[in-house]
Amino acid sequence: MAYKKQTWKEKIFSPNTKLPKIEKIRQNQQKLWGKGTIVIPHPRDVLKIMNNVKKGKLITINIIRQKLAKKYKTTTCCPICAGIFSSIVAHYADELERKGIKKIPPYWRTLKEGGVLNEKFPGDTKNQEIRLKQEGFTIDKKGKKYFVVDYEKHLVKV
Repeated sequence: MAYKKQTWKEKIFSPNTKLPKIEKIRQNQQKLWGKGTIVIPHPRDVLKIMNNVKKGKLITINIIRQKLAKKYKTTTCCPICAGIFSSIVAHYADELERKGIKKIPPYWRTLKEGGVLNEKFPGDTKNQEIRLKQEGFTIDKKGKKYFVVDYEKHLVKV
């Protein structure tokens, strides 16, 4: 039986009754995340947050995590899942745009910690850089990483 690769849309919207999932933070994870609970969100949770970042504003993966932990009343949100799901949202938006859809999730406004552009988004960091510059942001480079100058002034509130 051949395996059919899911589209980015299917990765976000296919029903997954296992997510979101809240678990107790395991002993070996407590050094990183502390004691308490962790939420493994659904990709739609990340999509909803990224969709609500208005022009002129920015968000980081860690702020997405904080918002999800607050929503689910947990100590934290899984950083791996939040990062993967933000990338899925970005590729879903790219998928929509390739189909000619104009209104897409503004994934380019989602940064890594420190205002760093995300190389896992469609088009590496170049596409994100172009879109952010079109919105008036200044991009700089330190070593191999690109980042938004003074990104902190534009962050959404938790």
